[in-house]
Amino acid sequence: MTVFTDEQKIKYLQDIVQIKTVNDNEEEAANYLAGLLKEYGIDSYGVKYDEGRVSLVADVKGQEEGKLLVLSGHTDVVSEGDPFYWTYDPYAAEIHDGKMYGRGVNDMKAGLMALVLAMIELKEEGADFNGTIRLAATVGEEIGMYGSKQLSEEGHLDGADGFLIAEPSGQGTIIYAHKGSLQYEIHAQGQSAHSSMPEVGIDALQLMVDYINNSNEKFAEAFAKGTNEDLGDTINVNTVINGGAQINSVAEKVIMKANARTIPEVDNQVVLDQINAAIEEVNATSKGELSLNILQNNYFATSPDDNPLIEALVNANENPEAVSRETIGGATDASNFSRISDEYDLAIYGPGDMSVAHVVDEYVEVQEYLDFVDIYKQAIKDYLKV
Repeated sequence: MTVFTDEQKIKYLQDIVQIKTVNDNEEEAANYLAGLLKEYGIDSYGVKYDEGRVSLVADVKGQEEGKLLVLSGHTDVVSEGDPFYWTYDPYAAEIHDGKMYGRGVNDMKAGLMALVLAMIELKEEGADFNGTIRLAATVGEEIGMYGSKQLSEEGHLDGADGFLIAEPSGQGTIIYAHKGSLQYEIHAQGQSAHSSMPEVGIDALQLMVDYINNSNEKFAEAFAKGTNEDLGDTINVNTVINGGAQINSVAEKVIMKANARTIPEVDNQVVLDQINAAIEEVNATSKGELSLNILQNNYFATSPDDNPLIEALVNANENPEAVSRETIGGATDASNFSRISDEYDLAIYGPGDMSVAHVVDEYVEVQEYLDFVDIYKQAIKDYLKV
């Protein structure tokens, strides 16, 4: 039994792509999804993060008690930048040569909508499964992962056995683990002075140089103590540095941004310990002051590559042998979901290609999007089989 025609599925995706949710305004998208679910007798509720920012939670129950499978996607998108450089209007969701174009269609409204439609069709078909299918459409994944953090901390996802996150991976690749991400700033506070009399001031640039040298030594020693068979090593990259006022003045303030990617063996706290130790040592021998500002602290997410959810997704494909199982260095909402339990089944799998995310002329193959609705339906029934 098929509830929706392909034309309807395409129209629903176009509708939600046309809702502008650039790092904000997710409530409108949540309301759209809630209305669609309600048409088919599925109740939902919103979880407010901030004004205009609401995550959505909805359940479909099986025949009897069983596992809880969370279907997750985020409703926010990154900025489209200057529309002048787009071939098509970034919020028109136009289709050309089998591709739908639009900001967020690939990352990740196609995946989210495919999950929603699969959930509705399973309910309407009276599919045989036990347990609960729970939708978690989150806000603020692109900057802060606010929605997944809130849903996890407030208990909306307690008891989950599996998480299916529809980030773009392509039909041929399922992600079973990813590194954590620690984003932070180092602030160096000095005192300005004329560059001909640097001894009168405190050079914030030199403070930062001292910190970088000190921390790099500590990172090298700490990171060498552990590696992960699937994820590799923890790494730290200093990415942005700003400071100083003009060429003939001692720099009074410098700010450096950095990003560490972590593994279970050398986790976020290990990185923070090295940062704080380096700051303390430099501060102890300087008249200036270094300080740390944590921007985002997301943990790794790991699960066996043959967990039951991945097996169900692989077997839902027409050619299971062609589906690979991989890891990624980037983080997803699974960073927060993974704190709910030490053991869970994780699969990050959705229509689209991560290389197309955030780019001008972002797109998704329409047929792949349609195929994923059926893949999700079959895999969910298999995972929650009676």
